[in-house]
Amino acid sequence: MIHSKRHAEILRLLNEEGTITIASLADRLGVSLETVRRDVKPLTHDGSILKMHGAVSLPAMAGEAPFERRMRENADAKRAIARMVAATIRDGESVMLDTGTTTSFLARELLGHRRLTVVTNSSDIARTLATVNGNKVYMAGGELRSDSGAAFGVSAIDFVSRFSVSHAVISIGAVDALAGLMDYDLEEAEFARMVLSRGQRSVVVTDQSKFGRQGLVRVCGFDGFSELATDRPPPRNIAAALAGAGARISVAFGEDDSR
Repeated sequence: MIHSKRHAEILRLLNEEGTITIASLADRLGVSLETVRRDVKPLTHDGSILKMHGAVSLPAMAGEAPFERRMRENADAKRAIARMVAATIRDGESVMLDTGTTTSFLARELLGHRRLTVVTNSSDIARTLATVNGNKVYMAGGELRSDSGAAFGVSAIDFVSRFSVSHAVISIGAVDALAGLMDYDLEEAEFARMVLSRGQRSVVVTDQSKFGRQGLVRVCGFDGFSELATDRPPPRNIAAALAGAGARISVAFGEDDSR
């Protein structure tokens, strides 16, 4: 079976089963594990499939991978984005962060800052920044989710709505040229929308893998935030939509497309 035909067969099997292990794919296709790993690489790079630990899945069926797994995905890019955003935050300022892998990396980059006031729904971010360097940390209440350790729902939204901060930062799961910011969970999308409304500066942090994806729930259009921080310049259609809405683009790697 030639390379392109194996790609088609992999997609056919995923359409039937949703998620399938690399070992099972190798067995079904009659090829080695190394061959399957090589075959799935271009499919993961173009967003056709999602690669998980020892398995692959269709994006529409997988939604978002569990939090700890996502912390390992594109870690260098997320760390670079976090470092870039942290450099724009000064000691003594107030920051609101939603739960997300890139915002968790940002919390770690903020460990060198002092006297921050931090508002978050993430237990990971709260643990990282509380009780160090004179910080004040306020955490939204509610039931903590088992995968991310974050609180959502009406009580969490009501809690953060009481604050006004210098920097409101959210992590996002999908960026579509027409729909804008999207996520895979209704409560997460509603919480993110509230966070963006509470900052003098509202920043969306996301790596390039989220460009061109469509989530399940719309968070807001490109006019709903002031800045997008990413690792690489976005595709032309997304860059044009951002420019039309007056949103600034900050790029950690490569040429800065800032307005």
